[in-house]
Amino acid sequence: MANHTPIGPMIDGIRRIMRTRGYSPRTEDSYLRWIERFLRFHDRPHWKTLLGVHAEDFLDHLANEACLAANSRNQAASALAFLYGQILGSDAMKNFPRARGPETVPLVFSHPEAMKVLRELSGKHHLISSLMYGAGLRVSEASSLRVKDLDFDLDQIAVRGGKGAKDRIVPLPYRSRESLKRQRAKVEHVRRRDSRDGAGWVSLPGALHRKDPQAGYSLTWQFLFPASRMGKDPATGRRGRWHLHVSAVQREVKTAVRASGILKNASCHTFRHTFATELLRDGVDVRTVQKLMGHKDIRTTMIYLHAIDQIGLGVRSPLDRPDGAKRLRRDEVRDRD
Repeated sequence: MANHTPIGPMIDGIRRIMRTRGYSPRTEDSYLRWIERFLRFHDRPHWKTLLGVHAEDFLDHLANEACLAANSRNQAASALAFLYGQILGSDAMKNFPRARGPETVPLVFSHPEAMKVLRELSGKHHLISSLMYGAGLRVSEASSLRVKDLDFDLDQIAVRGGKGAKDRIVPLPYRSRESLKRQRAKVEHVRRRDSRDGAGWVSLPGALHRKDPQAGYSLTWQFLFPASRMGKDPATGRRGRWHLHVSAVQREVKTAVRASGILKNASCHTFRHTFATELLRDGVDVRTVQKLMGHKDIRTTMIYLHAIDQIGLGVRSPLDRPDGAKRLRRDEVRDRD
């Protein structure tokens, strides 16, 4: 009989390893959820008893019994690849094939649609959504911006620790300049008020709170979109504000889409998709779009190029031909357009 180990200590140990190696909080949470689900699926076997067949059985279960989409199964496979490769020192998942999902094109707004949704938003939700559309930010990137990330002299925004722990520079939309300056002033007002109440601290990356004990009280490091409630920083125990939670923005955007009357299953990410397609339509080089989007692989960016190529495919529907009209040659269609 296998020697069982309580699942909690195993997960805590893996969490410590991930933090030592600098994994992002979102990756940490995702991997640990899948690893815990995997261990529970196999009735918590001792980690030394895990073999490649255990991973195969679990992924087969996700596909055929849980009926999860390819993206979810690939997330699980990545988590297990980390568990086997980095924790168990096994190559069982090294060449494990990933699931292939359906070839889909990203859902995008037209520019008028994007502006129509933005008009249904207000305050910080409008500003964050404007940055998702105007600078191609993910909702997590926009909501976690810090005051220091804005550069009004160079009209650019520094995106720190994006997906894959990569930094990048994106354009600061001219339309958002004054709103961003007003938001920065609001942050300064909140910081001063919190400081008078013995708070005003903001969580810092890495060990910066030890290198510079006062950095967390400075305006520079404050989140641009602070949460409405204060809490304690787990690293220091000091009181301050985290950034606005992404779920609050997601809810507001969903409500705005419905209120706009646009019949698309759009979300925050639709703004980012639209940013990429609008740039490509304007003739921006695909490599430049890749850098602005923070894509590791240019094939990810090419999906947007394919989406543009497929919009209408440059042809006229036969249904739009006038009744009794002769068949038009292609050059005649262009002339009449």
